[in-house]
Amino acid sequence: MNISIHTSMLPHLDPEASIAFYRDMLGFEVRNDVGYNDLHWITVGPVDQPETGIVLYPPQTTPGITEEEQKLISEMMAKGTFASLNLAAANLDETFAKIQASGAEVVQEPTDQPYGLRDCAFRDPAGNLLRIQEKS
Repeated sequence: MNISIHTSMLPHLDPEASIAFYRDMLGFEVRNDVGYNDLHWITVGPVDQPETGIVLYPPQTTPGITEEEQKLISEMMAKGTFASLNLAAANLDETFAKIQASGAEVVQEPTDQPYGLRDCAFRDPAGNLLRIQEKS
């Protein structure tokens, strides 16, 4: 069996803010922006990794969730506890400085973790936690 990661899913609340964050701050390319009424499903990904992407989706379109569950999801997104993604960069300090200078919400500055990684963390416009670790 040969299975690879194709896409990951992260909720978003504002398509323009999400595109600005992932394209302009992180340098990802926008591969698809599918609109239906006022909703957008946006696929982004690293330019040099065309086989791997992130689909930013409107959370209210998740099938089968109740109104109460949608409220809980909204509350968790606002606190930044609903979704997360781990990324990697060759030069963590340089990457951190660039993203911080662009105005992203910093959660953690570059730190040597006791489990052997050096990483930092930001939140995207929807509150998703993005951890960036240094490639070894």
